[in-house]
Amino acid sequence: MPTCPAWLLNNLLLIGSNASDALDKLRFLSVTEPNLLNDGFDLDIRIQTDKDNGIITLTDTGIGMTRQELVDCLGTIAQSGTAKFLKTLKDSKDAGSDSNLIGQFGVGFYSAFLVSERVEVSTKSPKSDKQYVWEGEVNSSSYTIREETDAAKLIPRGTRLTLYLKRDDKGFAHPEKIQKLVKNYSQFVSFPIYTWQEKGYTKEVEVDDDPAEANKDEQDGTTEKKKKTKTVVERYWDWELTNETQPIWLRNPKEVTTDEYNEFYKNTFNEYLEPLASSHFTTEGEVEFRSILYVPSIAATGKDDIVNPKTKNIRLYVKRVFISDDFDGELFPRYLGFIKGVVDSNDLPLNVSREILQESRIVRIMRKRLVRKAFDMILGITMSEDKDDYVKFWENFGKHIKLGCIEDRENHKRIAPLLRFFSSQSEEDMISLDEYVENMKTDQKDIYYIAADSVASARNAPFLETLAEKDIEVLFLVDPIDEVAIQNLKSYKEKNFVDISKEDLDLGDKNEEKEKEIKQEFGQTCDWIKKRLADKVASVQISNRLRSSPCVLASGKFGWSANMERLMKAQTVGDPSSLEFMRSRRVFEINPEHPIIKTLNAACKSSPNDEEALRAIDLLYDAALISSGFTPESPAQLGGKIYEMMNMALLGKWGETSANVFHQQPENPGSDHVPEIVEAEVVEPAEAGGPK
Repeated sequence: MPTCPAWLLNNLLLIGSNASDALDKLRFLSVTEPNLLNDGFDLDIRIQTDKDNGIITLTDTGIGMTRQELVDCLGTIAQSGTAKFLKTLKDSKDAGSDSNLIGQFGVGFYSAFLVSERVEVSTKSPKSDKQYVWEGEVNSSSYTIREETDAAKLIPRGTRLTLYLKRDDKGFAHPEKIQKLVKNYSQFVSFPIYTWQEKGYTKEVEVDDDPAEANKDEQDGTTEKKKKTKTVVERYWDWELTNETQPIWLRNPKEVTTDEYNEFYKNTFNEYLEPLASSHFTTEGEVEFRSILYVPSIAATGKDDIVNPKTKNIRLYVKRVFISDDFDGELFPRYLGFIKGVVDSNDLPLNVSREILQESRIVRIMRKRLVRKAFDMILGITMSEDKDDYVKFWENFGKHIKLGCIEDRENHKRIAPLLRFFSSQSEEDMISLDEYVENMKTDQKDIYYIAADSVASARNAPFLETLAEKDIEVLFLVDPIDEVAIQNLKSYKEKNFVDISKEDLDLGDKNEEKEKEIKQEFGQTCDWIKKRLADKVASVQISNRLRSSPCVLASGKFGWSANMERLMKAQTVGDPSSLEFMRSRRVFEINPEHPIIKTLNAACKSSPNDEEALRAIDLLYDAALISSGFTPESPAQLGGKIYEMMNMALLGKWGETSANVFHQQPENPGSDHVPEIVEAEVVEPAEAGGPK
């Protein structure tokens, strides 16, 4: 089997849990049998290494084992002494007692052979007068049990496990590596874990005088001289407490201060800024776990992006033993991947795998409750006295929350109150949907929005004219993800979201008689324009949303908006056929009150085939494309049409004068001909009703 650090990591994690269980058993049994602790030895775990010979020794002062227990527990694979103890406990009168035992699956001890060629277990139970030694080798089908007779190896109580590492793994028996593994994976085991470390201290020592300098001092008559010293480092070995940090999540939240939460956050996740919020809670019932969640102050950069579902922000513990921080959406959905924290479960097995995480009902329940607590924590930021807290949160994680509208339909009611947008009445500060609903008109039924690439573009869109006149607030969706998020949300507090750039906009002020008259007046013009534009538009209609603009190009009810079409064009794998289909659903709306439309109406009735009028329709359509947010199919062709119309307008106003004064050359360049200046005739204005 190939070797790697993971084997040693797994080995120490599982064997360490066995040592912790042995101590827990002794502590529990000592309640009814106080004599078990009469020897006065502390409950602890000690790990010593011999890096030269590749030996690791792990000693606990726990309950130990008798000879029969050695046979039962170590002589049978998958035989869990802890599980048997818990079963006995459950069947006894103390079934309701609290237990923090860890290893319950019976294969922890045999993980030692992943890195060891030989394993020795020396154990002494307080219920036995003798100490026994169990020995086994990696390729052997048998084991030996003998009584310990060497007085130097006797222990008062507990178990000493010695691993003789394989040749390729001897480098792992380094004190610093062991200490690092313990700190990372057993930091919160409830019993103290000591590791054997090399230490040093400095001291001053005297330095012998140089004979030449001593003779010189005698010749000079110097009688007193200061003794010379130097600083040296004395090396020694001693036990060092490795798991100094206490599991803060096991404490009562009322007893933990904000500074303690912040300090734990910084130490655990290597952060230098304090979190925006934290949540410490315990979940009981069908699933039991404890957790502390944090909202960071700033978003992560680099690989921890919104599109990366894998994060190392959640550290999963089982009975205070660290299991993993490598998750792919098992505990938190992708859009909440920025949440950091620790989760300590009492229900998951210590050997939990990725497959178990994905299929476990326990994990699904944990995920649901963790997500709910995360939303409560974020909602708490919105209620903070310092309004800048949520502004900071939204700047960093707003896109994550919007992504939740798309990916998590079950939590729409929790996500919607957290959303923030600019609006036609709040272009500087973002508002919530609650604030929008509160400011709605009494007769307003829907929440109106428009999607654009910027606040300026949204503000100047022709779709906004009538709503601005009526003082109806419109949300500005200026982020690329905004429109998709709102479309997935569909409604908020029984108010539907309505895109004002779509056809059939109903503002609740329709006058059927007036509309009937306008359709009779301009119906022929609409048909004429539709015939000219052909397949460029689905239909031509009379608009009820325009005031100053002559026309607008609205999207079909089920088609893409101009903003969505722009985004879809930017997609490198976009489907051209679907783009063409959605584009054909555009609706050309005209403003019957505008002079240009009135002029075209007259042209339709008098000269429907006039080339100038038909070109005006083409230019009107292209102008509507741009003002409505669409992209012209041929910008160069549009520029040519504008130049042509400019030329016609300029010639109509200044063309004759310009030709005579500036461009007309004299017939004889050499003559002194001076153009005759004709004075203008002054005409006095006549009074109304007077003689002409």
